[in-house]
Amino acid sequence: MFHIAENRRWYFLLSTVLIIPGLIAMIYSLIAFGAPFKMGIDFTGGSLWELGFTRQVQPAELRAVFVENGYPETLVTTVGAGGMALEARLKELSEADRTKLLVALKAKFGDVTDVQFLAVGPTIGREVTQAAALAIIAASLAILVFLVIAFRNAPHAFRFGVTAIVAMLHDLLLTLGIFSICSLLFGWEADALFLTAILTVIGFSVQDTIVVYDRIRENLPKYRGEPLTMVVDRSLTETVNRSLAIHLTALFVMSALLIFGGQTIKPFVAVLLVGVTTGTYSSIFNAAPLLVAWDERSLLGSRTSKTQTQTQAA
Repeated sequence: MFHIAENRRWYFLLSTVLIIPGLIAMIYSLIAFGAPFKMGIDFTGGSLWELGFTRQVQPAELRAVFVENGYPETLVTTVGAGGMALEARLKELSEADRTKLLVALKAKFGDVTDVQFLAVGPTIGREVTQAAALAIIAASLAILVFLVIAFRNAPHAFRFGVTAIVAMLHDLLLTLGIFSICSLLFGWEADALFLTAILTVIGFSVQDTIVVYDRIRENLPKYRGEPLTMVVDRSLTETVNRSLAIHLTALFVMSALLIFGGQTIKPFVAVLLVGVTTGTYSSIFNAAPLLVAWDERSLLGSRTSKTQTQTQAA
């Protein structure tokens, strides 16, 4: 049997070490740029330019032209099938800059059709951000209420809900921190798709935590005479294989997309990859041990409780 809850101090320490660099990156970005990471035009405003071509053009080819002409933060996506129409998202363009870029594009790709050009304001970004923040708050309250009701027959049902939310916030902080580091190093920008990935990460995190908690709830009446530490360790031992098997399949697919997928979806896939990984980790090594820490009133564990558990096991 694994002794995860007994050795929780090491897992809590590992989580702290992983979160701190991301927090530093977010604080630095906030001070230097006014935001925890670079914001896309959904947040800052800019231009949305759809272009048509007479041959298939890869997004990376089109982006290279924008980069050469002084627009390194341009994001390019395919519109429809075949690569005959592409959409570029970049900072606000004047009519003169747009004309200059169109000349450079025609020199590179031949006949280029200016399908549509739209100015995007930051209001959309603010609305999306507010909606995402409200969604996270609402999800936290819903998780708390659901777990209190679902685990009402277990002792201290409220603790299950609170610790699940703490584990979810751990995953959120770690994912945001890593994205902030990648934003500084590789120029990744947060957009509406990024918010979609963050909300998906929350769902993964809570799902796996509930699976672990459900096994703890089932084992509590079965092993009534055992200390909570031993019941939690037993439950984790019974569920860890299932959790890893389920999430490894998702991780393999996301890793393949990250390696072989297009440049424009890499930040989205990377956020999901990090979120699913940390969600699997936190449900096993953070959420369940937090229950024991709360019960024993000891975040790092104690030599006495460990000795008692070993005695019970013997």
